Amino acid sequence: MAHWLIKSEPFKYSWDQFVKDKQTFWDGVRNYAARNNLRDMKKGDEAFFYHSNEGLEIVGIAKVVKESYQDPTTDEDAWVVVDFKPVRKLKKPVTLAQMKADSRLANMDLLRLGRLSVGKVTDEEWKIVLELAGE
Repeated sequence: MAHWLIKSEPFKYSWDQFVKDKQTFWDGVRNYAARNNLRDMKKGDEAFFYHSNEGLEIVGIAKVVKESYQDPTTDEDAWVVVDFKPVRKLKKPVTLAQMKADSRLANMDLLRLGRLSVGKVTDEEWKIVLELAGE
């Protein structure tokens, strides 16, 4: 199983809304690297749900329930979506500042490629973030 990180601005789509919806497709990705990450996701993979711009923290874990397919919000063939469902909220959010302060996470996509909306997370990074969350 691979691990990922997906970003959403809470005022557009928050963790609480995601939990209320029970499932959603991740649309609006218009960056080729992020799109390629969506294409690489497999059913059962897990992703950290990160609140960007406001909060700047990982708040929960989502699971891929349907692999990539054409983004229904555009007619352009280049763009895809993936369906996610919430797994659980983290015991405590992990802030961007905490991650930047932990040298073990220096190579994490979130920190190296700050504008990337869908990033990869290594198994080791996954464990470290869960440790920071008190999991």
